[in-house]
Amino acid sequence: MERCEEDFSMRQRVRSSVRSFLRLSVMSWALVAAPFVVAQDAPPSAKHPADPDREHALEIYKDGKMVQAMPLFEKLSVTYPKDPVIWECWGVSALGYSQTLTDPELRRKARVNARTILLKAKDLGDNSNLLQTLLPMIPEDGGNVTFSSRQEVNDIMQHAEADFSRGDLEKAIEGYIHASLLDPNLYEAALFTGDAFYKEHKPGSAGEWFARAIQIDPNRETAYRYWGDALVSLGDLQAAREKFIQAVVADPYGRNSWMGLNQWAGHAKVTLNWVRLQDKSSVSQKDDTHINITLDPTSLNKNDPAGAAWLMYGMNRALWHNEKFKKEFPAEPTYRRTMLEEADSLHMIVTVMTEQKDFEKKKKDLDPTLQQLVKIDQAGFIEPFALLNRADKDIAQDYVPYRTTHRDTIYRYFDEFVVPKPPQQ
Repeated sequence: MERCEEDFSMRQRVRSSVRSFLRLSVMSWALVAAPFVVAQDAPPSAKHPADPDREHALEIYKDGKMVQAMPLFEKLSVTYPKDPVIWECWGVSALGYSQTLTDPELRRKARVNARTILLKAKDLGDNSNLLQTLLPMIPEDGGNVTFSSRQEVNDIMQHAEADFSRGDLEKAIEGYIHASLLDPNLYEAALFTGDAFYKEHKPGSAGEWFARAIQIDPNRETAYRYWGDALVSLGDLQAAREKFIQAVVADPYGRNSWMGLNQWAGHAKVTLNWVRLQDKSSVSQKDDTHINITLDPTSLNKNDPAGAAWLMYGMNRALWHNEKFKKEFPAEPTYRRTMLEEADSLHMIVTVMTEQKDFEKKKKDLDPTLQQLVKIDQAGFIEPFALLNRADKDIAQDYVPYRTTHRDTIYRYFDEFVVPKPPQQ
């Protein structure tokens, strides 16, 4: 498979040119691979003979010079009409070029064109993370990015973004800092300043500006993730690990939040320890008086040390349906599954198992995920586990209030159970 080299520096350069469109929205729970890798999952392209024009265009693209790259890929699309790499690079370059246009209507039309090109890449079988991230974020009508309600600040940011897309980093940095001085609470101004410094190969200065962005809004994941990239470029995998974890803590239900952490894990050659319980009990409610508990037949095996535990899990959840929810959440009009219910019920599983006679002998026969659950509960992380490993749309509603008062607990759960330490350098 032909694709651009998958590394942090290339990913940074590509993401910078399209970052205006990557405003994080809450998406379905997903663990995804690293972002912005060109044609990562695209089907194999036909083997091309050495083509200096093609190689030159890809080099320009990897250098982040989108305005220069766009016409080169447009020409190459005629020579290689079925190559998803060419079409994706053309689409991303066109998106970068759109930012250099001062007229809002022309900018919008250019984004529509970029979206059309990217859809062509998709039709050719391109399934890269970059494509999957970009397409949903570009409105069909092209939309228009607004950085600030203050016209002066917005104009400065638009000009700085145009300078960035043209590769004039010094001028772009000057613009971003100017905007930041006018509006110290503008997250993008601080973030993009750090981004530009990183592209200048000044990761130390980049980190200072990413820290400013985090001060402005600690619950947006982007600055943590970008800072992690800068630390990786310095070879500091341990410090980068901290930033990538913090990105997920900021917003664990966003697609982008996991990208840096998964990429870091591959770079550090470690595997994230994500525990997925195989449920053997479920609860359903037909009406106010009828609640059904369904058990997996395998849980009825008397030799299964977890059988009784799963039964109690179901019974405890039924109690939450009937009584506990109204007591704990009197302001909510209807029942929903909550973090408290799930944590309480999971703790019940652990209690029933560990209080069995000769549990230490039976423990070896447990499903490995249940062995992990026991350790997680005993370490005091059953609530983060419920919020993260067991999240659905209802449980997820409890994340923000819990993060407000237990941010360190969530971080420690990742630090101690989910993300292995990198090997010693």
